[in-house]
Amino acid sequence: MTIRPRRSVLYMPGSNARALEKARTLPADAVILDLEDSVAPDAKAAARDQVAEAVKKGGFGAREVIMRVNGIDTEWHVDDLTAAAHAAPDVILVPKISNPAQLELIGERLMNMSTDHKTRVWAMIETPAAIFNIRDIAHAARDSETRFTGLVMGTNDLAKETGARFVPGRMPMVPWLTTCILAARLNGLIILDGVYNDIQNADGFVRECEEGRDLGFDGKTLIHPNQIEPCNTAFAPTADEVAQARKIIGAFDLPENKDKGVVSLDGRMVERLHADIARKTVAVADGIAARK
Repeated sequence: MTIRPRRSVLYMPGSNARALEKARTLPADAVILDLEDSVAPDAKAAARDQVAEAVKKGGFGAREVIMRVNGIDTEWHVDDLTAAAHAAPDVILVPKISNPAQLELIGERLMNMSTDHKTRVWAMIETPAAIFNIRDIAHAARDSETRFTGLVMGTNDLAKETGARFVPGRMPMVPWLTTCILAARLNGLIILDGVYNDIQNADGFVRECEEGRDLGFDGKTLIHPNQIEPCNTAFAPTADEVAQARKIIGAFDLPENKDKGVVSLDGRMVERLHADIARKTVAVADGIAARK
């Protein structure tokens, strides 16, 4: 088993041709070519054409390519989704999802446009309604026709909608974040943490990456290329963690431990569930190594 790494996922403005070209060279695991927040209303149409052409052209290497369209309730959504459906990125990211019916509608439209089956759908969770409905939203992943495989936290919009402040440790948001992580894991979804706005505060950014990793996020969305490397480091298992994981797996693979639920390793008792965790750690490390 190898897990595709999604440690660092960088937003790139779709209206900026130089940024789209640069996206092909940055060490991010994935890039979000954005048609929403980073694009002014009068530039939406031109950005749409430019991003669709960039996706069709390819050249992004191992990077996952994501198109963020405008929300369902906007005047640009239908044309954005049509362009994305024909460009066939790896993922179409839809903002302001608040209920599963919206995902079902997206899936139906993509099917009607005969979109390449490789294209998946991710939902941005950024409203109070989405938090309250997150279990039902995540459950939509059980319907394969929705193509739904991931959640992305929109923490800036959540702050705007609720009045919650950004403080070290994000105490006001932790209940919402953990609720979404639980819903994601219950339904086999990828889940990415929101952005960190203070690009000059390198230490604060690293702390928030580590907090997100410890909460259980797969990776973090980013707003500046300088954030990529520290994010990749934070969300990657260390060499010692990988070595220990291989040791645990090896212990349970011994013939005499084949049917045991618990084994002794280096003076401590290790359960079979720790072997499952260890296999995931190794799979993530292998996925990262495969990108190099």
